[in-house]
Amino acid sequence: MYVKIDFNSDEAIYIQLRNQIIYGIATSQIQEGDNLPSVRELAEYIGINMHTVNKAYTILKQEGYVKLDRRKGAVIAIDIDKMRAIDDMKEELKVILAKAICKNISCQEVYEVVQEIFDEFERG
Repeated sequence: MYVKIDFNSDEAIYIQLRNQIIYGIATSQIQEGDNLPSVRELAEYIGINMHTVNKAYTILKQEGYVKLDRRKGAVIAIDIDKMRAIDDMKEELKVILAKAICKNISCQEVYEVVQEIFDEFERG
């Protein structure tokens, strides 16, 4: 699994890691049932603290992307609760769209950006 972390970013490393794993799932680089590297392995590979990886994995579990198994570690297990996922997405989008409105970004421009992103995920 390829993970790209920007150590100069203002975004927390555990959030970047979480996002990279979600992108991996969305682009089918990581599939349902795949094991993620152990906390220790991934921490060493990236060069970060194990607690940071553990925090990212815990959030992914809470959000329904992985299940944590004592024997297998973190395993991709997409939560099928679509209505909850839609509600969560709405809450996140409210802030993003509020920012867009403040910057005079039109609804059509938002649609175009969303379509562009969906196309990127489909291409992998």
